Amino acid sequence: MVSRVIPAPDFDLVLFGATGDLAQRKILPGLFHRFAVGQMPPAARIIGVARSKMDATGFRAQLEKSLAAFAPQIAEDRALLERFLASVDYLRVDVMGEDGWKDLARNLRPNVVRAFYLSVSPSLFGVIASKLSSFEASTAESRIVVEKPFGHDLQSARALNADLRQGFKERQIYRIDHYLGKETVQNLMALRFANALWEPLWNATHIDHVQITVAESLGVEGRGEYYDKSGAMRDMVQNHLMQLLCLTAMEPPSKFDPNAVRDEKVKVIEALEPVGPGDIVRGQYRGQNRQGGYHEQAGDPNSRTESFVAMKVGIGNWRWAGTPFYLRTGKKLRGRASEIAVVFRDPPHMIFPKMEHRRGNAMIIRLQPDEGITLRNTIKEPGPGGFRLAEVNLDMTFADALKEKADPQDAYERLIMDVIRGDQTLFMRGDEVEAAWAWADPIIEAWEASNQMPEPYDAGSSGPEDALMLLHKEGRRWREIA
Repeated sequence: MVSRVIPAPDFDLVLFGATGDLAQRKILPGLFHRFAVGQMPPAARIIGVARSKMDATGFRAQLEKSLAAFAPQIAEDRALLERFLASVDYLRVDVMGEDGWKDLARNLRPNVVRAFYLSVSPSLFGVIASKLSSFEASTAESRIVVEKPFGHDLQSARALNADLRQGFKERQIYRIDHYLGKETVQNLMALRFANALWEPLWNATHIDHVQITVAESLGVEGRGEYYDKSGAMRDMVQNHLMQLLCLTAMEPPSKFDPNAVRDEKVKVIEALEPVGPGDIVRGQYRGQNRQGGYHEQAGDPNSRTESFVAMKVGIGNWRWAGTPFYLRTGKKLRGRASEIAVVFRDPPHMIFPKMEHRRGNAMIIRLQPDEGITLRNTIKEPGPGGFRLAEVNLDMTFADALKEKADPQDAYERLIMDVIRGDQTLFMRGDEVEAAWAWADPIIEAWEASNQMPEPYDAGSSGPEDALMLLHKEGRRWREIA
């Protein structure tokens, strides 16, 4: 099965923060890949914007080094590389001042899609949005793309949304979360809503519980100062894990339309029940001999910031009443894995002898490192010697199942092309962001008021012992982190 690449409409993409790490490591290499497969129209342009004192030639030289490092296979094609670099320009703009804005507005073409990607600090979102409007660089059909964090709490999220709306309407704002660009996340919607097999079972009657895990093997090396002001709850739960929960739990939208999908996601967030202190575990990794622990890497020996969170979440609606969702994320864990495990209830009456250690039916939706879907089933163990049961997996690993598919895409490049096409389905709406903060804020405020230290856990482990008990006390078990 070979995919058919559909070219995007002609566009000018203006990338603020073009010399930064994310732009050089992810965004620009992703655009180069889209160019290589023919999805970028020949006349499309990428305009890098930053405050660095360089010209277009210097920026292209810097970009060439980045492409050699982060897109090495296609960068070996010299002719292709030179054609891509020819589509790239650079402008020095003083975001906080006046210099460069008129040049930017003059350089943009009429009658093409204008997209402004803000790979900069959120504190600059409002300034840039306002100046794009006042210098007439943006139009009523332009799009603006912003990276997380979308605020630090509900109040700051509301202020950030107000800043963006200084020059753009909600239909023009694209809040990007790269988790939603993953193939498996989108396949979750296809699996649920395109197959008559699963939707009748997708409810509390048939599902015992759901586990959502985002585990990282790395610590906060190099990001300690930022992370210590955020923590796992703000950095991961309020956005990434919340999005995975919404897509797993949402009702079928009336149609596959951006607002219809996002309406259902908001309903899930609004139905989340308050989480009590007995249903949350916070953790902080420690190293050995005072080396490599969170305190050393964050630079604050008294920090109470959590690097691990596990919690039990209830959804107060007809579909999910009585079925808990367990969320877990952390740094310096045993392995790197992101997955959704939907664990089904046992049959109401088991006619076979009890099987020791039987885990039952489960659907495992893997986001990383190996994107795919596994369905755990119970079968008769082959061979003589009596009727014995065994558990086997039906495994669809996308790299194997779709090995003839010609166009694997990184999450960023898929989402950027959605921006160009004007498809907001996989982007968060302003009210969705605010609803997520409205749920998360009381949890964070309760932690801060308690002044308690997170529970320590060893780097390279599965997390704090109390996180295991969160499930064990109810007769359930976390899936092992590889």
